[in-house]
Amino acid sequence: MQIHGSTALVTGANRGIGRHFAQQLLERGATKVYAAARNPESVDLPGVEALRLDITDPASVAAAAATASDVTVLVNNAGISTLANLVNGDEALIRQDMETNYFGTLNMVRAFAPVLAAGGGGAILNILSGAAWRSPGMLADSYAASKAASWSLTNGVRLELAAQGTQVSGLFVGMVDTDMTAGFDVPKADPAAVARAGLDGIESGSLEVLADQATVDLKAAMSADPALLYPELAGE
Repeated sequence: MQIHGSTALVTGANRGIGRHFAQQLLERGATKVYAAARNPESVDLPGVEALRLDITDPASVAAAAATASDVTVLVNNAGISTLANLVNGDEALIRQDMETNYFGTLNMVRAFAPVLAAGGGGAILNILSGAAWRSPGMLADSYAASKAASWSLTNGVRLELAAQGTQVSGLFVGMVDTDMTAGFDVPKADPAAVARAGLDGIESGSLEVLADQATVDLKAAMSADPALLYPELAGE
């Protein structure tokens, strides 16, 4: 899948990783870039077409698919983290994580699959997380669960959409220097570098893209005994 000459849509494109995706798509020669956000007035990137979109609202998604009927590259970047834990956390917050990160992504895939098919197949890139592979423990466990579900979704729709020639990739990230992680004093990846890795992955046809060393190390540890993946349980 070539970025040059494509028509792309990026969800959550008003800030953070999404804004970098939109900017770099333009820099790589995309003919048109739809920068989607709940409040399109917050999109301040020159050269893009701002698009109102709430991925948790099927009517909003359907309207976006009707407007952006020429899309050939879909970047499902929009997501949230309510920082809820699973056992004692607010159930409404847990459901909000799942409604956005899983069902919101699914809404986009279902609505844009026919659009991509009409354009020859195209590509979908889902922004995932290393938290899909290792839950952080208490803080943000519901986020991790929703990203694990999104990982499985990505694998499933990849198989379902293969017949129409749609390339489906997952971009796995650790901590990235965005508003979502502002309260965490830990090493963070550069969002521009993360977007660059994702677009490189689209063009190379990669099924999974590991955006930083943290996710590379975590993926390598996935085949080990879970006790090694969760050393904090040794003290229980």
